[in-house]
Amino acid sequence: MSTSPPDPGPASTRIWTIPNVISFARLLGVPVFLWLVLVPHADTAAFVLLVVAGASDWFDGYLARRLDQRSELGVLLDPIADRLYIAATLLGLALRSIIPWWLVAVLVLRELMLVALLPRLRRHGKVALPVTYVGKAATFCLLWGFPLLLLADNPVFGTAAAAFGWAFALWGTYLYWWAGLRYVQQANALGRPA
Repeated sequence: MSTSPPDPGPASTRIWTIPNVISFARLLGVPVFLWLVLVPHADTAAFVLLVVAGASDWFDGYLARRLDQRSELGVLLDPIADRLYIAATLLGLALRSIIPWWLVAVLVLRELMLVALLPRLRRHGKVALPVTYVGKAATFCLLWGFPLLLLADNPVFGTAAAAFGWAFALWGTYLYWWAGLRYVQQANALGRPA
């Protein structure tokens, strides 16, 4: 059974597509999120921003397929935006002592492992590996888990938010590492005879 979505074929070189504009807008939300979390401690607004960013992540991919606007830039922007939101969320929550620094270290170590793959990918003419279903599931869990942890102090539903937030965050961390190890396997298979 394949763990990667089917290859939709080559992406165009177009820059200004509807999905790319959505991805650019999503990128602009990263510093806004950090400001909301660190300066006014506007956790509900930060949560809403992350929900909108998560929904737009799905929506831009849907539009790219539906409108046949899949582009090379979009293939790069989408995972970059995901990683920046995860990094900003980790940093903001750790600085606020909502999550422990060891969890930040575990997720950063995974990213460093993938960065070490870049020279091998470039030798084979690639800038990235295809996103897998496991990677998508990991990102989904992390992008829902961490925002829920922002709401853990809410007097009405804080206990439930914390329980679901930690469940998503820990499961997402496991899946994030599983996807990362699969990417290492894919990179190591490059250049080998099929």
